[in-house]
Amino acid sequence: MSLVQDAVSALSNGKFILIHDSESRENEVDMVKAAQFINPHDIATMRNDAGGLICLAISGEIASKLNLIFMHDLLLDASKNNPAFSKMVTSIAPYGDRPSFSITVNHVDTFTGITDRDRALTITKMAEVCSDIDNFGISEFFKKFRSPGHVPILIAAKKLLKERSGHTELSVQLMKLANLIPTVVICEMLDSDTGGALTVKKAVEYSARYKIPLVESLQIKQIYVN
Repeated sequence: MSLVQDAVSALSNGKFILIHDSESRENEVDMVKAAQFINPHDIATMRNDAGGLICLAISGEIASKLNLIFMHDLLLDASKNNPAFSKMVTSIAPYGDRPSFSITVNHVDTFTGITDRDRALTITKMAEVCSDIDNFGISEFFKKFRSPGHVPILIAAKKLLKERSGHTELSVQLMKLANLIPTVVICEMLDSDTGGALTVKKAVEYSARYKIPLVESLQIKQIYVN
């Protein structure tokens, strides 16, 4: 079984996987898990073992149905009244494209929104919204969530890896291959000793220690991008 199939199987079974984008992009390894299976202990694991920003990536199709747009577009629209914003969003990130950030949310049943329990609740409820997007998901989203919050939403490119090669697209692509709700939690793995991103070598060691599949973006592209 290929590493990609290992990763898809792990996601289907509610387990973590690791994804490395590439040395020519961010050169980061993200810890990834299907949103529908997230619990408070998983959020704690991401905080302690990964340490980056815990985000919720969703497919471009679902984002469109929820009328979500990218944060840089929101800021450009706001710049009509505050021109200073336009200066902040016109540049491209050093790794080559615009970030996939949209708004941040909390579920209405959370308190501060930042605790492990609160973030897990927000994420699993968002997975329910995305699962029911063609029925009551849209109305539930606007009724049961508030913004700003503590869970950043990332919007995947509609053509996924044919359009963009970020962790957002890589993780959503694998979710679709696993026939899961295309809603996935991702978090960058950082290195407290160096102050930078965790190296691939250290990520491989972590992968072996905890028996978590680590897959490269090129491996995913070679199999699934025609």
